[in-house]
Amino acid sequence: MTRADVTRSKVHYKSPSGEDFVVMVDSADDYQKWHNDKSIPLAQVVSSFQVFTTNRQGAQGRLDMASNAVLENEFGTAKEDEAVLQVLEKGTLQQFEMAERQGRRNDSNGEFQGR
Repeated sequence: MTRADVTRSKVHYKSPSGEDFVVMVDSADDYQKWHNDKSIPLAQVVSSFQVFTTNRQGAQGRLDMASNAVLENEFGTAKEDEAVLQVLEKGTLQQFEMAERQGRRNDSNGEFQGR
């Protein structure tokens, strides 16, 4: 899968305490289908069973892994599977573009070799 010039999707949830949580999903269509039909396995919806936090920097902040203590305080459980489910149910879908990569690809080839 390419990592440039693609549209990615995530679900953002802002908790009552003001903390921001993000779960990456494979596609907006899969998320919408799951939202309407909970019999679809989560493994077909999420990119990974990890909850990220932005440390109150909003949906666009730097993503860090949420600690077990943060999950326990916000969701009442330290199990990431259950926290992922809550973020997907309570959050909002957001899509964003990943910019194409720029710059040299392999310095060991071509004009940069031997410098």
